[in-house]
Amino acid sequence: MADDRCDLLCLDAPRAEEIRGKLLAEEAARDAAERTRALSDPTRLMLAVALREGEELCVCDLAWISSRAQNLVSHHMRVLRSVGLVKSRRDGKLVMYSLTDEGLSLLSAVLGESAEVSRDTEVPA
Repeated sequence: MADDRCDLLCLDAPRAEEIRGKLLAEEAARDAAERTRALSDPTRLMLAVALREGEELCVCDLAWISSRAQNLVSHHMRVLRSVGLVKSRRDGKLVMYSLTDEGLSLLSAVLGESAEVSRDTEVPA
């Protein structure tokens, strides 16, 4: 079996140090991974798409749109909100949810869309 280990830098040392200096800090990398993991769940991804299309929706609307139970939708909204992809506001007894700018950007990236995708663009099937 071939040894895949390399003891030499293929880059010059100053360039390697420059790249190393631009890496994410451990905590920032963990936070980014958490946000990405939040959209790895198919239900949360579907709910995020619904929010993009509806701009602002309550749990009961999201539950009807996604054919999921309201308590399940509430759970997923808490997860998305906890990582900053969704924001909420009270409107009387209702809690209205919408994507944050970061949530919209990450959703577009996960769906393989360009950064210029707007809220009124169709989602690929």
